[in-house]
Amino acid sequence: MGMLAAAAASALLASPQALAGRRRVSGAWTLRLRPATSPGAGTLRLHKFVPKCYIANIEVDVSTVSKEEEFDDQPSLPPGCSIPVVNLLGDVLDSSPFSLHDRASCPSDFEELPVLSEGEQQTLASTPAHPAGLYALYASYLFGNLVEQLWNFAWPAALAILHPSLLPVAIVGFFTKLSVFIGAPIVGKLMDHFPRIPMYTALNAVQVSTQLISAATVIYALKNLSHASTTAVVLRPWFIALVAAGAIERLAGLALGVAMERDWVVLLAGTNRPVALAQANAVLNRLDLICETVGASVFGLLLSKYHPVTCLKIACGLMICSFPVLVMLGQLINRVSCHALDSSRTTTDESICIDLLDLRKLVQNSLSAIKHGWNEYKQQTVLPASAATVFLNFNVALAPGAIMTALLMHRGISPSIVGAFSGLCSIMGLVATFISSSLVKRVGILKAGAAGLIFQASLLSVALTVYWAGSISQRTPLLIFLVSIALSRLGHMSYDVVGTQIVQTGVPASKANLIGGMEVSIASLAELVMLAMAIVANDVSHFGFLAILSVSSVAGAAWMFCRWLTNPTDEQRELFMFDPLYQVQAM
Repeated sequence: MGMLAAAAASALLASPQALAGRRRVSGAWTLRLRPATSPGAGTLRLHKFVPKCYIANIEVDVSTVSKEEEFDDQPSLPPGCSIPVVNLLGDVLDSSPFSLHDRASCPSDFEELPVLSEGEQQTLASTPAHPAGLYALYASYLFGNLVEQLWNFAWPAALAILHPSLLPVAIVGFFTKLSVFIGAPIVGKLMDHFPRIPMYTALNAVQVSTQLISAATVIYALKNLSHASTTAVVLRPWFIALVAAGAIERLAGLALGVAMERDWVVLLAGTNRPVALAQANAVLNRLDLICETVGASVFGLLLSKYHPVTCLKIACGLMICSFPVLVMLGQLINRVSCHALDSSRTTTDESICIDLLDLRKLVQNSLSAIKHGWNEYKQQTVLPASAATVFLNFNVALAPGAIMTALLMHRGISPSIVGAFSGLCSIMGLVATFISSSLVKRVGILKAGAAGLIFQASLLSVALTVYWAGSISQRTPLLIFLVSIALSRLGHMSYDVVGTQIVQTGVPASKANLIGGMEVSIASLAELVMLAMAIVANDVSHFGFLAILSVSSVAGAAWMFCRWLTNPTDEQRELFMFDPLYQVQAM
């Protein structure tokens, strides 16, 4: 090893020029070698060497730097770091030939290259790249999501207390979905051109501000609005402000979710560590389910003991306190992960950012962003996996929600059974987050995704068959119907975790937010379409039609995904070369 280093140094110093090494991968610092100015003229010093880091693919350029060039402006090493020194003796400077083909002169270290065993590879795949950063990410996700879910339950509950009609809630919900459909692509594009931490801070500021504005409008209405017609409510200035603030708040919240679930977690877990990434995705899904349950329960408990205005003021206090905590956690994530979030995705172009933020071109920029996002989205290798996720959003009938609750209550089912059904679905979703990560470890992400979709489609087909048999009013068929739907949530949530990881693996970091925003936008469009169908077919007798559409969408997602697996392209094989499915086919 010493002979090779000496020969390399000899070859380099044979030129009258100094050395300048540069990284092939883009970064903010360079690695340089220079002749020492001390009396020991045969000394090379290594500058800007950071402990616990390594550099790959080093290129040495000896043609552009003169010997007299000074490098004294390079920052010094941190205290406590030692400087590696290579002493070049006089006999080394004799540039004698060094034959790499002569086995007798080659060091024995080069006769065999170390290869990780299967167990070591599995251990590496299960170990996150930045475990401390992941824990900080979980804390930030938990706290931010808890406040968000509490508010998502608070505003519809307050509106329901304010006015008995469902129209105000439906109007706010419709415009939030519309804002996501229109705004998600442009926000995703903007996020791909902004540094991560400043964008994270700005989005949190926007979300908290709009939550406070929304809460203020509802508090004003609760204090000043007496019995009024539905038309009088929806045309009031406070309600218009609530709709606008609610739309912006939902867009900012989804943008934060896309950033953390599609971009940050990939950097912290590691794209080439599939088991670690699957486990991180599963933890995020568990936290989301926990926050959804706890947020609703906490605000419901507050409503049972205090006046709605008091409850909303408590929620406002939590929102105000959440902002500095979330900003601090964002900085902590970056710090404990060796500033991994500072890595550049794309060159920050100020002209692009200014143009996207120009309110005078809002409609033009939105349409352009949707067009650009769609063109990028449909060119992705993992398009079928993402499209399958969108297809699952068409299932609004055979899933826990408002339509299923209305059906069961119309059939005279006991509220305790309805509540138990919702609780069982939540438990199945939580269990699925544990199953998915172990399934990925056993069979790989591709087979795990196919298994989740096929499992869900099969159980929903059973539920549809039982419903069309017309006997869910009886106890046994009703239990089969409800249990089939609840168990199908295992497949649904498993694919939700696995499908997310497939898209994370296949989409480059420079387009993660754009593609993620586009997927959310199309999913919102799917929900809008099904919402419109539910409005048209608003009679409970039409539930069978909605159920057929739901099963068809899930079955279509399973067919599309399996066809994608069985007809892989070369790019797809290269992308998932380490997945057991394609490794077996290659053998």
